[in-house]
Amino acid sequence: MSEHLALMLFRFKWRVLLLLTLLVMGGGYGMKNLTFTTDYQAFFSEENPQLMAYEAIENTYTHSDNVLIVIAPQSADVFNTEVLAVVKRLTEAAWQVPYSIRVDSISNFQHTQVSGDDLLVADLVTSDRDLNLEELASIKSIALQEPDLVHKLISPSGHVTGINITVQFPGVHLAEGKEVGDYVRSLVASVEAEHPDIEFYLSGLVMLNNAYSDAAQTDMKTLIPLMYLTVLVLLAVFLRTLVGVLITLVIIVMSVIIAMGITGWIGWQLSPPAVSAPTIILTIAVANCVHLLVAFNASISRGITKQAAMVESLTLNLYPIFITGITTIMGFLTLNFSEVPPYRVLGNIVALGVAAAMLLSITLLPILMAALPQRHTAKSSATLSNSVPSGAMDGLANFVIRFKAVLLVVMGIATVFLVSMLPNNKLEDKFVESFHEDMPFRKASDFTGKNLTGVYTIEYSVVQGEEGGISEPAFLEQLETFSDWLKTLPEVVHVSSVGDTFKRLNQNMHGDDPAWYRIPETRELAAQYLLLYEMSLPFGLDLNHQINMDKSATRVVVTFQDLSTEEMLAMEQRIANWWEQQADIPIGASATLMFSHISQRNIRSLLLGAGLALVLISFTLILALRSWKYGLISLIPNIIPAAMAFGIWGLFVGKVGMGLSVVVGMTLGVIVDDTVHFLTKYIRARRIKKLDSEAAVRDAFSTVGRALWITSVVLVVGFSLLAFSQYNRNADMGLMTAITIALALAIDFLMLPALLLVFDRSSVDRATVDRSKGAQPLNTPLLGIKPSK
Repeated sequence: MSEHLALMLFRFKWRVLLLLTLLVMGGGYGMKNLTFTTDYQAFFSEENPQLMAYEAIENTYTHSDNVLIVIAPQSADVFNTEVLAVVKRLTEAAWQVPYSIRVDSISNFQHTQVSGDDLLVADLVTSDRDLNLEELASIKSIALQEPDLVHKLISPSGHVTGINITVQFPGVHLAEGKEVGDYVRSLVASVEAEHPDIEFYLSGLVMLNNAYSDAAQTDMKTLIPLMYLTVLVLLAVFLRTLVGVLITLVIIVMSVIIAMGITGWIGWQLSPPAVSAPTIILTIAVANCVHLLVAFNASISRGITKQAAMVESLTLNLYPIFITGITTIMGFLTLNFSEVPPYRVLGNIVALGVAAAMLLSITLLPILMAALPQRHTAKSSATLSNSVPSGAMDGLANFVIRFKAVLLVVMGIATVFLVSMLPNNKLEDKFVESFHEDMPFRKASDFTGKNLTGVYTIEYSVVQGEEGGISEPAFLEQLETFSDWLKTLPEVVHVSSVGDTFKRLNQNMHGDDPAWYRIPETRELAAQYLLLYEMSLPFGLDLNHQINMDKSATRVVVTFQDLSTEEMLAMEQRIANWWEQQADIPIGASATLMFSHISQRNIRSLLLGAGLALVLISFTLILALRSWKYGLISLIPNIIPAAMAFGIWGLFVGKVGMGLSVVVGMTLGVIVDDTVHFLTKYIRARRIKKLDSEAAVRDAFSTVGRALWITSVVLVVGFSLLAFSQYNRNADMGLMTAITIALALAIDFLMLPALLLVFDRSSVDRATVDRSKGAQPLNTPLLGIKPSK
């Protein structure tokens, strides 16, 4: 059947070329519809409960999207004339940042004091002139004693300060975040040039979004071109045919165009994880081409025509290429079980690319290889086909046959040991650590966490229920109890609560006597203080970020130290347990909390998807190989590599984040390639050539060993290059996938043949029973190989 399809391909080659051209052109036209988002909220589906809670808080109060400008003078003293002037200048200029709705700093902090019967509210730093030592000391004393500033906008020692710019995006176009980021960078650069003795760092959620864009652009400019170059060099070294390498490159590019074009037609939105899709498609597309080219070169070495050689190559490889294509697509489609939409898109794009690569490799490559002129002689082709010496494969086959029992014991022990290391892996996913340590955002966030304030938060909307109810002393007492309890936790860096404002106002209205720094005694008094204070606030610095419109609820923001995913979820539960003893649990949400929850749920959902894929792939192989025995044996080299890889990760790293959670589903389809190609060649030798198990193993190594080596090296190198991505989730995914594929090759070369030698020892395949008993004749309709005459 495979030979018939190959002959049909050449008979209708012009029609096939026309259809392929139309497919690529259609895909290319669809690429104009591609859009790219850097919004961290793209990692969450609309029905995500944590996202819904976060949006509910943002709709009740002002938004939390922000840019934090951290200012660190080399003098380690913020409270001097030069630094305060810079803070004041940047604070005033920050109001011009696109979409800004609020700017907070120590310079415009609304300091309150009483003069006679009047409550005076003014900026903490009011003057543009040089301040004398007494004024500087007063500003420093006030700032370092203000709970709403320390560990939020000023460090306890006064060596670092920050300016927080709150923005609210209209959502008109996708580049709004970039617009804000570019404006702030330009603003800070202009000030930095005038003050070289002051260091500036940019953090916050808006800069997080910009970091996604920066990482993606860096990878597209450096990583992807390097990947293409590396693969082409490897192919040139292994295959030694310029025409074959160029055709492979064409197939890779066309596969990417088709996949990305269909993505554009469907309307899927690209995000940082999807940037790795072209690289993944590239590595997988190469595998099909290599199998065909190695077999083609081997046939050419016997002196037959190019078309006849390609017919032989297709006859030998069409069926396994089809099976591996289907199983690889299954593996990547399991990413649709992910709770993270960008990873669903990644899986679907790669699945489309794999399908396109499979189609192009069995149509375009044979047509072009047979048609284009090449410098092929029997001698040169033999050399070409033996770029990985056949003697090495023969030696490996003899080694496995001789030491099969030892290999099974050694590989079994290694497997058990590495699998026992799996529990060392801990769920730890911090969105700040999604980026390489050299990236400006990562540096800024790390510096901010160590010197000023934490970058991980949870926001709570604490509801009293009545209009104006937040002025109720009992409610404020409960709020204070909550804040005081939080401050006792070692993980908590800062607690922002409107209760501190009420206490400060009460102290002001009692002659600034520290003894009156407490909750007002009556609701009416508290409401009067609040009204008087709000009427004195300038535009843009109201209390809408802390109090809802009818004053029935207030927002409490808890800032933490550097917490892992598990620690953050444990902290959320700990706070919920506290509230269960007090009142109804308030709504709690934040970007940190969203990432923590989705990381945990994502692993569970993808494990379910990987399990389903394993079942589907197993049944596919059983049906394809027409043997329960071979199908069950194939499970071992398909399951063990991922388990061993995660064992190695647990042994040396131990942190599993969102990027690694997709590896099992991805590699499950990819590593099946080696198993299927080896098994089909082995079964062909058993059923068609009537060889015993040892001779069949030798035949499989000589037939497909070199191709498996070449494809595995290309895949390992390709995915390893992802480890240099500026986006650490892609980097971890690439490195883990490379480790898994390398282990898969070792198992397919050492354990799989040893298993076949032990469990398939009969001299004649039992499957080839007498047809009179109703057995299916196992010839090429099953394996894509025509029976030998």
